[in-house]
Amino acid sequence: MIDAYLGLGSNLGDREAMLRAAIAALDATPGVRVTAISSLYETPPWGPVPQGPYLNACVGIATSLSARKVLELSLAIERDHGRERAIRWGPRTLDIDVLLYGDEAIDEEGLIVPHPRMAERAFVLVPLAEIAPELMIEGKTIAAMLNGVETAEIRKVGNLAV
Repeated sequence: MIDAYLGLGSNLGDREAMLRAAIAALDATPGVRVTAISSLYETPPWGPVPQGPYLNACVGIATSLSARKVLELSLAIERDHGRERAIRWGPRTLDIDVLLYGDEAIDEEGLIVPHPRMAERAFVLVPLAEIAPELMIEGKTIAAMLNGVETAEIRKVGNLAV
């Protein structure tokens, strides 16, 4: 089994229900076991498109699936929950990003791991640091990466653990 980490976000509909449903769908998939769930954080939108705030979380999984299959699963769960990819960085019912897949560095069409922009995104680093602060990426811990981003607008708003 490989340890992997996923970032989850939603800013349309019942945001918390979307994240809970995504976690349940991940955990119900053969070859995937959710091993860690961060708290729930409300975060400002990221990118150039005006939109409402997000709820974000990170999960750790143990999986026998390949990184590509984890991505395909994530995209299928997004689609099952109404995700439409009409506007880049636009509002969404559900977003699931593959952040890390073991110690692997992957650069394939449509799949780059570690996620190429996670080190600059507080909405990823805050929940990831909660569940895996000592995880090392390119010689830095998640906790150290977190020190390099602005977190003032990120609010812990709940708990997703069942």
